Amino acid sequence: MFAIVSIAGQQFKVEEGQQIFVHRLAANEGDSVSFDAVHLVENEGKVTIGTPLIGGANIKASVLGHVKGDKVIVFHKKRRKGYRKKNGHRQSFTKIKIESIGI
Repeated sequence: MFAIVSIAGQQFKVEEGQQIFVHRLAANEGDSVSFDAVHLVENEGKVTIGTPLIGGANIKASVLGHVKGDKVIVFHKKRRKGYRKKNGHRQSFTKIKIESIGI
């Protein structure tokens, strides 16, 4: 059984027991969260597609922790002008575990 769900503006294909990294959520470590923006559910060969969402379907997950991603270097340069600017960025992520997929 799997589902396509929108979490924090991105779509993910999730299965029960799967651990994924999503953009930072406003939840504490150990909290339980629920997502109701489910677009598709596949259950033993039977596929249910929403228009655009499936009414009554939800995904229950638990927050495992908050982490930061790898550093991304942002470098700007204008040739022959001596202009250089270097910045770094680390995206904040939340690690969640999918507990159940409800239809």
